[in-house]
Amino acid sequence: MEAYLLDWANLLLRWLHVITVIAWIGSSFYFVFLDNNLIKPSAPDLKEKGVDGALWAVHGGGFYNPQKYMVAPKSIDSDLHWFYWEAYSTFLSGFALFAVLYLFNANTFLVDKSLMNWSAVQAGFAAVGFLIVFWLIYNNVCRLFGFKDRSELYIGLVMVCVVALFCYLSCQLFAGRAAFLIVGASIATAMSANVFFWIIPGQKTVVNVMTSGQPYDPNDLAIHGKRGKQRSVHNTYFTLPVLFAMLSNHYHFLYSNEHPAAVLFFMMICGALIRQYFVQKHAYLNQRASNPWPFALLGVVGILVVIYCLRPPTSLIPVGATPQEVKPVMYSQVKYIFESKCYGCHGAQLQMKNIRLDSPENVAKNAQNIYLQAVTLKQMPMNNATGITQDERDTLATWFNSGADTTH
Repeated sequence: MEAYLLDWANLLLRWLHVITVIAWIGSSFYFVFLDNNLIKPSAPDLKEKGVDGALWAVHGGGFYNPQKYMVAPKSIDSDLHWFYWEAYSTFLSGFALFAVLYLFNANTFLVDKSLMNWSAVQAGFAAVGFLIVFWLIYNNVCRLFGFKDRSELYIGLVMVCVVALFCYLSCQLFAGRAAFLIVGASIATAMSANVFFWIIPGQKTVVNVMTSGQPYDPNDLAIHGKRGKQRSVHNTYFTLPVLFAMLSNHYHFLYSNEHPAAVLFFMMICGALIRQYFVQKHAYLNQRASNPWPFALLGVVGILVVIYCLRPPTSLIPVGATPQEVKPVMYSQVKYIFESKCYGCHGAQLQMKNIRLDSPENVAKNAQNIYLQAVTLKQMPMNNATGITQDERDTLATWFNSGADTTH
């Protein structure tokens, strides 16, 4: 019953997380679009009001005329809408899902004894530590460089190195799927923290000063706008790398290879390059930037290179051997593998996913799945908890390719 309820908690939290992510990322992408398409007004009445940019749009049968004030309008005569619960809900639902799936099942999903022989509690604290440390590093890097000339370039270069380091460390410490997720969650935590610690407090300060009735210097308030803009731009570049890391746990070939950290890092860089293309494309269409196609090209080519490097072997026949030299493997030869590596989770005492492998009939019924999970994806045993070797995987592959015999 406990496992059943945890499955429901996992499903509902994942559903909630996806909904909040869509709401947050959707609004974030929309405001980036606005910033790159707003045009300085020429109408005297708009200039008098302090409008710095405006555009006309049509959607759902109606016309919209959003306007942007660089500091604040002279007055606000309607309810002011705040965009922050989307970010907060995304973090809260995501962390709750992370706790249910990974922290409560750390021995299964976080710990890989072949990488780091530590307890579930130690692994859990280390995983949460990754989230906190990434935010502290990123926040201090932003504060160090501030808004100086070329500061965004320096922040970008430093953070690329930091992300590379986090990719490497996570893949050295945690089980494959958890390693990718932890890096993504670390960056996502920084995105939410940007909203919580800087963007919203800065906006609230501007609104409070503006509505206080006391005189104020717009230049003093501009710093809040600059910082909010800076962190918001960073968030939009973090988005595609984070989404890739979050989706990666469904695709074992990404982290079951010899260089998972490199795969994660390069795919994140490709995501950021592709995001840069879409960001700059809006400015290009308004003749305010050069054609961004090189960013898209680099991103796509980078992904194709990763796809090529991760390609599966075309043949399972040993190097130098001919097909005639490869002898068929019988069931009696692979039975010991099932007994020593699989019965713990798929035997008489326990049947994970309702699968048993302790009889020829059950093995025959699941032969295709055995080949997929243990040979192709290398997903089973989970985190290789029973220490299956590559030779044993090769034996299973030869057994399957020679007919998956279960009679001899």
